[in-house]
Order: sequence, then C-alpha cells, then structure tokens
Amino acid sequence: MSSITLDSDAAAEKMSRPRSKIAWAGLSLALLAAVTALSSGLGHRWGWWDFGGGFALLKWAFFGGLAACTVSAIGAIAARPAARRRGLGIALSGLVIGAAVAWLPWQAVQQIKALPPIHDITTDPADPPSFSAVLPLRGDHANSTDYAGPAIAVLQQQAYPDIQPIDAAVTPQGAFDIALDIVKDLGWQLVASQADQGHIEATATTLWFGFKDDVVIRIAPRGQMTRIDVRSVSRVGGSDAGANAKRIREFMRLFNERL
Repeated sequence: MSSITLDSDAAAEKMSRPRSKIAWAGLSLALLAAVTALSSGLGHRWGWWDFGGGFALLKWAFFGGLAACTVSAIGAIAARPAARRRGLGIALSGLVIGAAVAWLPWQAVQQIKALPPIHDITTDPADPPSFSAVLPLRGDHANSTDYAGPAIAVLQQQAYPDIQPIDAAVTPQGAFDIALDIVKDLGWQLVASQADQGHIEATATTLWFGFKDDVVIRIAPRGQMTRIDVRSVSRVGGSDAGANAKRIREFMRLFNERL
C-alpha cells in the first residue's frame, strides 16, 4: 500500500512540473516549417505564386526545420526525466517533424545535383517524337520543344541508359490501344489521339507543385514488330530532377506488363 502511495505521489509531483516553453517553441517552429513547406508547392499549384516563389518558401522551410531541430534538442534536454520541467514528448515531436521538413528540400537538392540539368527525355534521341496538339497549351514562356541535339542525348545516355524504345510483338493498333489505356490509367490529361497515325499527346501534372510535363507517344510498324517511342518534356525549369525519366520508365513498365 505504501508503494502505491509513493508512486502516486511521484506521478503527482511529475505532473505538477511546468511544461518546458522551449519544447513548445521547438514544436511550434517545426509545425510552422511544415506548413510553409506544404504551401510552397500547393500555392504554386493553385496559382498563388510562380515556381520561383514556391522554391523560395521551400528554402525558408528548410532553415525553419533546422531551427526547429536545434530548439527542440534544447527543449529535450530541458525536459529530460531528471529535469524539473515536462515536455520531453513535445520536444521529440518537434525534433522529428523539423528533421523531416529539413530533409525534404535537402534531398531534392542532392538529387538535382546528381542528375544532369535536362528536362527533355526521349526513347529516340536521333529522331524524337514531335509535339503538335499540346503546343498552344504550353504558353509563351514554356521551355522549347525543339530537341537540343547530340549534347543532350549524351547526357541522357549517361544518366538514364535504360530509357530505350519498346519493340513489341503486337500490331500497331494493339500497341496504340495499350498505350492509350496506360495514359488514362496514369491520370494524364489526353490532348490528342490519332490511331491511324500512331500518335498520342498528353499532359502529366505533378502532385505537389502541379508542374505540367507534356508527353508524346509514337507508334510505328517495324517489320513483324511494332516500335513505341515516348518523349516527356517539362514546361518550366532547367532540370526535372529525374521526373521525366521516371514517367517514361513507368509507362514502359506498364506497357510491357500488358503485352
């Protein structure tokens, strides 16, 4: 009975300790940084600011996340079990959230640095599929859809050697039907589809920032086989951080699965 009383007294004494203001400050900073990071992309998607403004906010979110980690670490020390203040869980929450917010833009920058500064990826650099229907949708300030030639082809080959044409043992019409189904399944906005010409154009929109990348698919007979070429081009930005190659890989994977 006495041990229960002692435990109750200890718990009551612990609960009577004031919460650490530093721990709360760290969590508040972390949440503010998280909201800033989230709004950086959504604000661009909703048309509140251009992508430059979104990236600037993301930069501030990174520094805010680091600041939250620092303050939360101090708060964790101040609220450690032997201290006279509570709030260790709050401090650790701020530390985790702040670290996650800081990691996101840091990881994106590292990926951009590791990849070539290109935004036009195609399975056929020698004769890339051309756009027509999406051109009026790209706007006056969009990247050019004119292929940059051998220089960019070399960079693509070095970074994405697996981006190659698909040679399928299927009729051109069969390949067209598969490709069109994949475009719809991936949620791309279909802009043009011409089965007799083996030509499909669509627009893919990224989830967070709402960046629009245009895709063209070319389907042509080659002997007893059918060749499928894909090209994906970002409307804005000098580097796509690998997004266009990833998109083409996903298309290739789904196409081969459905043969």
